[in-house]
Amino acid sequence: MLKRRISLAATTAAAALVVAGVAGCGSTAQPIQVNLAASEVLVQAAQKTEQVASYTVDAVVDVTHPQQGAGKVQGRMLYQSKPQLAVDLTLDTVNFGDRSLPGGARAVLQGDVVYVKVEALKQLVGATKPWIKVPLNEVGAPGEVQNMLTQVQQFDLAAVTKMATTSQDVKQVGTESVNGVDTTHYAGTFPVDTAVQQLPADKQEQARKGFAELKDVKFDIWVDGQGLPAKLHLNGAKEGGTLDATLFFKGFNEPVNIQAPPADQVGEMPEGKPAPTN
Repeated sequence: MLKRRISLAATTAAAALVVAGVAGCGSTAQPIQVNLAASEVLVQAAQKTEQVASYTVDAVVDVTHPQQGAGKVQGRMLYQSKPQLAVDLTLDTVNFGDRSLPGGARAVLQGDVVYVKVEALKQLVGATKPWIKVPLNEVGAPGEVQNMLTQVQQFDLAAVTKMATTSQDVKQVGTESVNGVDTTHYAGTFPVDTAVQQLPADKQEQARKGFAELKDVKFDIWVDGQGLPAKLHLNGAKEGGTLDATLFFKGFNEPVNIQAPPADQVGEMPEGKPAPTN
């Protein structure tokens, strides 16, 4: 769970990819003992994720929108909470319809500062260095920066696990190997309104906007022998839009190397330049 909450809202097309609408589907009836056991596993997993100080996540999100067409976000993130909050996010693919970020994007978050490397942003604001340094409390942060921070939230291990704990129909469906790790597979749906309330107050509004008018989201979660999620899958469709998102988590509490870019490659946001919002 991020120790400091990022309040910037999603305003770019890439953010829409991750939070595209989905509709859940019901599950077949199971003995109540099985449902209770599965629910307890998710609760324990959510509790354990809050104790995780570092991890790595790989994510792939494919979506379609009835008006805007198909889109894709693919990337990975390194996370650590100690000795200070630090995140290294790389997006190899970011596109939606006819909009894309050639060459992808990268962001490094350390404490209260985020360093962003996006060629399109560099050109828009007239930056002369590969990286742009932006304090998180700076008013009018560019839309591309907002988008990168949104992706950080979407890859948040504790947040996505907490939302799954609100499921009333989760069940165990088998055991599988995920990237060489033995896991137990659970599946169900969670009600969006209830799930969003499990998140910190400053993240709830963004989540509500992301899930739009959905009532339920279908999910699959693979829990390893430590009781931690090794994989999460969201899938569904609504009114012509579809979503297929998969996140792989690994390296729990293992050392990660997150460093700010070299000082000679970092520039400030040029003064007098309007901050683009999309």
